[in-house]
Amino acid sequence: MVEQTTDGLLANGDNTVTKLKKLIHGLKAHEQIKYLAVLMLYISRRVSKREGSVFDLSNLKSTPIPVAGSAALLIDIVIESDILKSALIDILTADNSSATINSPTLLRAVMALFAADQDSLEIIMEKNLGKFGDRLYIKHSPILQQETTVQILLLATGYLHRKQPMFVFTVARSSTHTQGISNRLAASSERARWLGMIVGMALSDLIDKADNRMVFDDDEVKTDEAKWYLQLTRCNDKPGSLQDFRDVLLSNSGKKTTIIAKSKTVPSPQKSHKQKQVSRPEAKTNRKKLTTSVLKIVELDDDDEEDDLIPYPKPDSDPSDSEEDPTLIQRNKPRPPVYIRDLISGLRETESYDRFNVALTNAASLIRRKVNFGKEVSDHAEELCSILMNLRDTFEMENFEDLRQDAMIAVLIAKPSEIALQLATSFFTGDYSIQQRTTILAALGLGARELAGFNDQSSSAETSFPSKQLPRHLHALYSNSHTNTLNLTAAKLEHTALEPLALEAADKLTGPNALKVRPFSSRLDPTKQAARSRRIENKLAAVVADAFFFPLAGRFQAAYRAAGGAPASVYLSPFLLPTFLRTLAVVLNAAGPGTLALPAMTAELWDLLLVLRAAALAERDVQVLEALLFAMLMLLEVNEDKERLARDHGRELVETQEWSRMVLECMQDGGQEGERVRMLAAGVIIRVGEVVERWQRIMTGSFIDS
Repeated sequence: MVEQTTDGLLANGDNTVTKLKKLIHGLKAHEQIKYLAVLMLYISRRVSKREGSVFDLSNLKSTPIPVAGSAALLIDIVIESDILKSALIDILTADNSSATINSPTLLRAVMALFAADQDSLEIIMEKNLGKFGDRLYIKHSPILQQETTVQILLLATGYLHRKQPMFVFTVARSSTHTQGISNRLAASSERARWLGMIVGMALSDLIDKADNRMVFDDDEVKTDEAKWYLQLTRCNDKPGSLQDFRDVLLSNSGKKTTIIAKSKTVPSPQKSHKQKQVSRPEAKTNRKKLTTSVLKIVELDDDDEEDDLIPYPKPDSDPSDSEEDPTLIQRNKPRPPVYIRDLISGLRETESYDRFNVALTNAASLIRRKVNFGKEVSDHAEELCSILMNLRDTFEMENFEDLRQDAMIAVLIAKPSEIALQLATSFFTGDYSIQQRTTILAALGLGARELAGFNDQSSSAETSFPSKQLPRHLHALYSNSHTNTLNLTAAKLEHTALEPLALEAADKLTGPNALKVRPFSSRLDPTKQAARSRRIENKLAAVVADAFFFPLAGRFQAAYRAAGGAPASVYLSPFLLPTFLRTLAVVLNAAGPGTLALPAMTAELWDLLLVLRAAALAERDVQVLEALLFAMLMLLEVNEDKERLARDHGRELVETQEWSRMVLECMQDGGQEGERVRMLAAGVIIRVGEVVERWQRIMTGSFIDS
């Protein structure tokens, strides 16, 4: 409602916006603050389509139109209201600021609003600097939130240094800053240490001379991302006008129109005309052969053979031939798309079922075939992803969700870093139903598995282009047998994790191992041993942290805290929360024990699970409890370095073990579903017990230190 109203008001001119501002300022304080949150979400959605590369240094040297227009809109509405200004400062200094400010463009626009307000900038800088160096904040806050805090801190520091360099010098020399950098460098999370190095170098670059500046000789501070963070202190955005924001809205709407026009005017008559010219001589030749062959049959002797005569193939059967009413037969059927622009046009079809069906049925296979042929897929990947996420089942297709999910996974595999981040962000910021959000999670989980080298897809799309296959309509009919889901994958992982525990328990009950020749055939199954020993390429490890895991886990914690843990939140729905937790567990498992970011991912997931444990046990929801325990089991399975777990997560291990025992006791009368929960709880208890018993001294030392 707010989006449509604001779009309409912006289109009617500045006078209408002035009336809107008066109307907002006449509301009660809490209503103004609520409208501000919705307005920022509206701006984030509108400008996200115009955001280029996240770490593009050229965008920091000048003020892009989306930043200037967004800043102008915010200034017009906020600048004259002390209530709204205070609310904005609270958002910028809150522990969950990333839940509201989820776009670099929006953050720069908000900071440009305070560019001339020195008092507000000082408050923003000091409070964010205090959060930045706090030990508890470093250990327990999501990485995504910590990154947002650093961005706000650096932007505020840059604006302040241009207005009051002495204030920045005093703060940078204070014990709060120096102790904060020390706490960062001593953190167990690699990403937290990296953020500490970035802030230390950025502030030192502002206040110290060239020969005395803080410099870290590390490859991680020489990347494009590090250079982008370091240049935030030099960013000096200027607010524009409301016309700039209108231009952003027009460009977003005009982009779709252009694409539709191009896709509808693809020249094809010349090609078909040439095909007809070529086919006519062939047809005449065939007729001559046929006539000649008939005459020769009469004249030939029994001993002669004509091996050069090739019989005509049997024509493909067409289901429409069985139609009794000839007026209902559709001979001019649409062909499968050959180009990505044709696919986009077909997916946007709202009137022709045949065209939409052909486009969606062939979407996944076309995307996969085109990945390594030119830049067609990479240039349209974000647009394809957006179309698939917002796709509606207008024609009530039987396998609509499976086909859409296959296509989303294909786009994700084609451009994993950008598409995974787009999916994770859209899951929290987009206006989607629970079914659509579940599809997004399934695409992330199954796509991560495929990137890691696991072949979970039963409907294997062709990866060669071009290739020999059945006729198009038969191939579409027989090749689409999508049966693998995220829950099925999670069940397989659960079975794999619990099977050794069951075998061990059986060993203890049936006597010593030396007396058993072959108690379990699966132990010596050569096919399983070969599968375990086979090495597969894991393309997921390089992008899993920044593109898959942290955007999901961090934004969930921010949304959870923003909602105050209210059960009414859509993210805590018993229909969505189990799928979300399984997705995180599947992604973590697919990343594997060799992932460099595994310690940080482990800490993030463990904090999230322990936050949800009390509410899950109180509600006694079997699905949520099962998903929580499954995520804990996967976390313990992936972390093969048990000594590090005992050293860095002693308290989490003990709390997990005690909570699992409580679940085991409370679910005694839960029926068959309760038995599954008890089985998972027992598995978690056993895995934690293995770590606790072996590294008890290390854990005791960590408790004493804390």
